Amino acid sequence: MTKKKYCFHILLFIITCVSTTITGAFLYANHEASESWFLFFLRGWVFSVPLMSILVVHEMGHYLTGKRHNLDVTPPYFIPAIPPLGTFGAFIKIRSPITNLKALVEIGASGPVAGALVAIPMLLVGLWLSEIQQVEPHKGVFVSFGSSIILELLFYMRFGDFSSNVSIILHPTAIAAWFGLFVTAMNLLPIGQLDGGHVIYALFGPLWAKRISIVVLIVLVPLGVLLWPGWILFGALAFFLGLKHPPPLDPYTPLDGKGRTLGWSAIILFVLTFIPIPLSVLE
Repeated sequence: MTKKKYCFHILLFIITCVSTTITGAFLYANHEASESWFLFFLRGWVFSVPLMSILVVHEMGHYLTGKRHNLDVTPPYFIPAIPPLGTFGAFIKIRSPITNLKALVEIGASGPVAGALVAIPMLLVGLWLSEIQQVEPHKGVFVSFGSSIILELLFYMRFGDFSSNVSIILHPTAIAAWFGLFVTAMNLLPIGQLDGGHVIYALFGPLWAKRISIVVLIVLVPLGVLLWPGWILFGALAFFLGLKHPPPLDPYTPLDGKGRTLGWSAIILFVLTFIPIPLSVLE
């Protein structure tokens, strides 16, 4: 890769750092009054540093695994977004065929597992900095963050109760970790060429991988109608990208025990981090 192309990756990373920091500054403005624009911006790092750390570790998990298997992979492309999002995540391109099932499951699982190993401690720190809401909720419209199994377990560890029974003000670091785990679950959806699609292809083969992809896509429709409209948009995107997973160069050599353990670990991680209703607007 030329120096010019590396500069493009670095530029995207810097812009995304700025956009996530501005987003974090607006989140933190709900906790403390800003004394100046400079301090207002600096406070955003309590959101952007955890979030960018999770994204970097996730993508580098894919990148380094691909390099270890001698694949032609690009450095991560980070995608900035205007607040209140800050970023649409990141991705890498694999420009050569994946060699075998072992490489496939390791590439699929390495990013989410690595990112979760950073996101979970970050979430613990963020929850420790969060506060139980002692007063009546403010009037008006506000956003409620959905929960997952692992979020409920960590919530109980911190507050001694589940999120449905306690109203808290999430610290921006907790919101960043929440977003990191949400991205983990989205990537692990067992559809097509997502990380989860890589895993189920390696574990169950092409026929079952396609069947599972179709079933998950069908399930996303009622989830989108009944729970969160974003699932319909995500399902449409997955359908557009394709449900068929291309085979590796060697699709016959079976996974060893280590590969199966890694693949099932990714499936368990998906179950623990999946959020049926990611966001809801309350009045």
